[in-house]
Amino acid sequence: MKSIYESIKIWKWIFIAVSCMIAAVFLFVSNRLVNDLAVQERERMQIWAGATQQIAESTTSLSGEYETFPASYLDYLFSIIEANHTIPVLLVDANDNIIMYRNFDLPESVGDFNTNELSDVNLRYLESKLSKLKKTENVITLNIDAHTIQRLYYEDSLILKKLSYYPIIQLIVIIIFILIVYFAVVSMKKAEQNKVWVGLSKETAHQLGTPISSLVAWMQLLEGYGLDKDVVKEMDKDVHRLSVIADRFSKIGSKPEPDLHYAAEAINKSLEYMRSRISGKVRITVNAPHHEIPVMITLPLFEWVIENLTKNAVDAMQGEGAITFTVSSDKDRVYIDITDTGKGIARKHFDAVFNPGFTTKKRGWGLGLTLVKRIIEEYHQGRIFVKDSELNKGTTFRIELPLNL
Repeated sequence: MKSIYESIKIWKWIFIAVSCMIAAVFLFVSNRLVNDLAVQERERMQIWAGATQQIAESTTSLSGEYETFPASYLDYLFSIIEANHTIPVLLVDANDNIIMYRNFDLPESVGDFNTNELSDVNLRYLESKLSKLKKTENVITLNIDAHTIQRLYYEDSLILKKLSYYPIIQLIVIIIFILIVYFAVVSMKKAEQNKVWVGLSKETAHQLGTPISSLVAWMQLLEGYGLDKDVVKEMDKDVHRLSVIADRFSKIGSKPEPDLHYAAEAINKSLEYMRSRISGKVRITVNAPHHEIPVMITLPLFEWVIENLTKNAVDAMQGEGAITFTVSSDKDRVYIDITDTGKGIARKHFDAVFNPGFTTKKRGWGLGLTLVKRIIEEYHQGRIFVKDSELNKGTTFRIELPLNL
């Protein structure tokens, strides 16, 4: 049976997959447009190169005599040359000497397009451009006659350059948009969960208050009626336990002030109620250094954490095994390792066990470890995670808390 968390996770992946598909379509269309424009520019350069070649061949040798193209045809060829205002071009001879240039933003502006009056600065600039263009495929060879070869090099136009960056910019914008939408939805969902969580906790504490008060009064009457004192004492423990639970629920949603406690002492106090109410086949051990390790904690909530982890460990061991609490510290952190000899957790579920609705129990709600994580992180500025686990051998949870010196 799928948990609620697993269903939500599936929908998250579907959302990501659909978003990636949309981004891929946009990128495909954009790249197609850029490639089409590049082909069109290549075709324009072919026409421009043809006009240049025709002008160079404006006089041809026929039987030792020379003929010149009609002036109207030459005007047409020159109009093709003049029509290029966007694509930078360089015309060079067979020895790579620059014959003509066009549409380059020279360091020192000049009025002509030939190289007769180029300054040294401009000439070096064009030569550097030529050196770069020779490494590209943007070249057209012009065979003027049997002995004359010229080459036309051209850069992509400014529009094509901008469009070539457009898919990247578009991808970044799409990713940012998807992330904003995703985190907005997650934040709204989390805020709604917090609201429901706090409301449920407060209402539970309120509902428990009246019957607990009545039970306290009944306990006093039962003692007066001569009921066995040991029975009354045990019943009183359970009533007190209910009061503690109501107090815990009342603290959810508020910001309780932590108090100074010692880690090992707080753990032992948390286990007092549990020791007599779990199977005698479960051994609970607390290993701690001889020196006290101080921590700032809200004791009722911390006890809730320890009890939840203990119950989970007992369930994982099916009521038989060992639970070991190991306390240690370094210069600024306190470490509490809770190790059981239960059935273990698959590595792929190390993070998922803390998500709402995730449970391996047939009748579980999947909220225990979610509550534990919330208490440790939000109320104690610590962290909890699965430190280690091996199937059919056991699991170790680690709690990290700030050390208070």
